[in-house]
Amino acid sequence: MEKKDFIDALQRHAELIERIRQSAHDLHQSVNQTYGADLPYGYHLDMVVTLAREYGHLVCVQEEDVVPMMFGGYYHDSIEDARLTYNDVKKVAAQFMNADQALMATEIVYALTNDKGRNRAERAGEKYYAGIRATPYAPFMKMCDRVANITFSCSGDDADNQRMKEIYKGEVPHFLESIDPHSDDPRMKVPVELVEVLAEQLIDDMEREEWLAETIGNH
Repeated sequence: MEKKDFIDALQRHAELIERIRQSAHDLHQSVNQTYGADLPYGYHLDMVVTLAREYGHLVCVQEEDVVPMMFGGYYHDSIEDARLTYNDVKKVAAQFMNADQALMATEIVYALTNDKGRNRAERAGEKYYAGIRATPYAPFMKMCDRVANITFSCSGDDADNQRMKEIYKGEVPHFLESIDPHSDDPRMKVPVELVEVLAEQLIDDMEREEWLAETIGNH
């Protein structure tokens, strides 16, 4: 979609998207999930959807997909962290959308749900990334999620934030390759503009131009 058309669609559906936002905030609050040391988890959800709003025009192909994308952003951790099942998410989505849209929204959430595992590598293994690569808008929403987490980690200087910053930096090459299906379908796209935001957070100024040229050239 053209950026103006995407923005217009967001405005037309603003009331509905706000209801989805509030329901997602309430869900994570109900299980006492926090972000960072003591922030409500909705802080993270809002960061993810802010990125989806800003860059969504680069991947969205029609207005009917706008609300499912925003739902996917707000509910992306609902199975993993808030005790919902796939069918629970689908039922919630159906309160806001028609059946086809609710299915699309639920598939995004499901694709972004980590697998069972003993450690970070097992929870985000090849099966997990294969699911992302096979699901419309999931690569984009996963990129928004990762950029939001990186932005937060780079905003603080405490030990945990510094630790996560280094983890994210080390994972970048594998992460970008793993979520990118190299498809001509715009819905599967990992926008270069978001890769550039990631680089601004993690890569030193002197290395960034060369890093971007190499990374974008491979994608």
